[in-house]
Amino acid sequence: MPTPQIPETMRAWRVTTLGEPADALTLSTVTTPVPKAGEVLIRVGAVAANFPDVLLARGEYQVKPELPFVPGVECSGSVVAVGDGVTNVSVGDRVVAYSIGLLAEYAVVPAGAVQLIPDSLDDARAAGLTIAYQTAWFALHRRARLGSGEWLLVHAAAGGVGLLLTQLAALRGGRVIATASTDAKRALARTAGAEEVIDYPGFADRVLEITGGAGVAAVYDGVGRSTFLEGLRLLRPLGRMILYGWASGPPDPLDVALLQRGSLYVQRPTLATHTATSAMLQDRARRVLELVRSGRLTVRIGARYPLAEVRRAHQDLQTRVTTGKLLLVP
Repeated sequence: MPTPQIPETMRAWRVTTLGEPADALTLSTVTTPVPKAGEVLIRVGAVAANFPDVLLARGEYQVKPELPFVPGVECSGSVVAVGDGVTNVSVGDRVVAYSIGLLAEYAVVPAGAVQLIPDSLDDARAAGLTIAYQTAWFALHRRARLGSGEWLLVHAAAGGVGLLLTQLAALRGGRVIATASTDAKRALARTAGAEEVIDYPGFADRVLEITGGAGVAAVYDGVGRSTFLEGLRLLRPLGRMILYGWASGPPDPLDVALLQRGSLYVQRPTLATHTATSAMLQDRARRVLELVRSGRLTVRIGARYPLAEVRRAHQDLQTRVTTGKLLLVP
């Protein structure tokens, strides 16, 4: 294969000062990076908009890069150059990548952070798989360890993570109660496998009604402040609150005495912890690609934006006006 032509400069969004993405992000022309040993250079095909990008811009993420930095933590694209010692991918390969610094036309990432895209999967759907699936998988399988037939509550079930959580829980035999804010979103959650779909107002009373007062084995909450405390009272004894995000803001400080009602668990898992090694990341990537290949898992693309409209994409992400994954295309 002929060597791709790589421009000397590229467009990239950079966080130049911490704050909300609308204020913190600046579109710049910068030098195209060159891969070092153990790295690959990707021509970015699509970048997923994710809530970690919002936290990075605010300076609230677990990892805090030095200013200025390029956000974007999930993309698809094609390999255009490789550094010394890279053997798992070659120039021309289509890949998905998980690493900070992807919101640009080209991105350098560690070779261990990329996974080949199967021919049956297009770039757009591949770009939205890594973070949502990884979050959904470890929240469901590693944190709550649900058994078949158990009730669970999934908030924001029409969002990128919520849709995958609902599908994965249904595949595992779980009985999903889903919350969503519109008729269209509730219909989407039901299509993903939710047995019961409800609105947010009065959701706690409705969940108790559905479960005959028993409550649920787990609550998956990516909303945060506006749903957290009500969700706690829905947990049955030994139940688990999995707080994987907070679109409405972080919950108020927790009075741990609330947990003694039923020996309850509250967990705040982070993606960085569960993908701390290349082996962990690669294992989950293989799992999700196989599920998509087999048709058991569907990736919904909710909206696509030009790279220049990243501020609008993040505003839509934060206000939860869309469904599924949001993509930015250079």
